[in-house]
Amino acid sequence: MTQWKCSNCGYTFGAETVPDRCPSCQKACSFHDVTCYIPECGGPGNIDPRLAGSNEGAPLKKEK
Repeated sequence: MTQWKCSNCGYTFGAETVPDRCPSCQKACSFHDVTCYIPECGGPGNIDPRLAGSNEGAPLKKEK
């Protein structure tokens, strides 16, 4: 499962695809993939702390 981070409120959650609105702030936000893809942070299904601690990178869903 992919771990997503809301660019508006910073809420992180696991889902297969990004929702239309953030489950926390209820806004139509951009979402960043913060999934761990390396063994050092536990692999897929875990949050990569290097990515979750920032808003860097291209958003995967643009604001509406």
